[in-house]
Amino acid sequence: MTRVLVVGACGRMGQTLVRMIEGSADLRLGAALEHAAHPQLGREVAQGVKLGADVRAACAEADVAIDFSSHASTLALLGAAETRGLPLVLGTTGLDQAAEVEARVARASERLAIVRAANFSIGVTVLLELVAEAARRLEGYEIDVLEMHHDQKRDAPSGTALALARSAATARGQDLQHAAVYERHGQMGVRDPKAIGLQALRLGDSVGEHTVYFAGPGERVELAHRALSRDNFAAGALRAARWLVGHKPGLYAMRDVLRSP
Repeated sequence: MTRVLVVGACGRMGQTLVRMIEGSADLRLGAALEHAAHPQLGREVAQGVKLGADVRAACAEADVAIDFSSHASTLALLGAAETRGLPLVLGTTGLDQAAEVEARVARASERLAIVRAANFSIGVTVLLELVAEAARRLEGYEIDVLEMHHDQKRDAPSGTALALARSAATARGQDLQHAAVYERHGQMGVRDPKAIGLQALRLGDSVGEHTVYFAGPGERVELAHRALSRDNFAAGALRAARWLVGHKPGLYAMRDVLRSP
């Protein structure tokens, strides 16, 4: 049995992961972490596993860790995981907006096996490749990305929207940092044909919807993914966790997980 540490165990994704680990034949919950001020610390989240805040103690009880938490928790986890040699599945959103965290992840990957993804859905992993292919083939077509998430999501645009936009930009030899347009209002003037727009909606309890638009003369192509539950994200993260155990240090993506037997 592979022991899994879930960081952010009381969050939306954390609870889904705990439930799916408990229903698995080859995984068991080794430890569950939350921040030090969490009101449920000490509560039993699975048989024999209590919610804790000591990251080093939690790492000692696991063979792999899955993190869907926050920048601060991710930084603390990286340090403890390096000491333990613990493989990591990192799904914390907003890391693209924190260059220092990305740099820290890159350094840690020299010593640890890490799967880092903005979205662990198998469908989104395939969508990223489809978007790149469309961007290459639909030369001259304008590109925008529209995403919608629940009203409690804190970062915008979503990490998945940024990944989709980056996939399109890279396929066209562009730097997303220069091509991205995050806001349109007032007298914008005519559209820059090389711009890639990203728009975010925060409504209700949407798990996540992403649409990439390619607009050309007389037609529009749309590539979309709609998540109907968080189970697909959790299943992808658990697949990555299984795959990571025994792999050599490095920074991996979900496409690496899917391309391996």
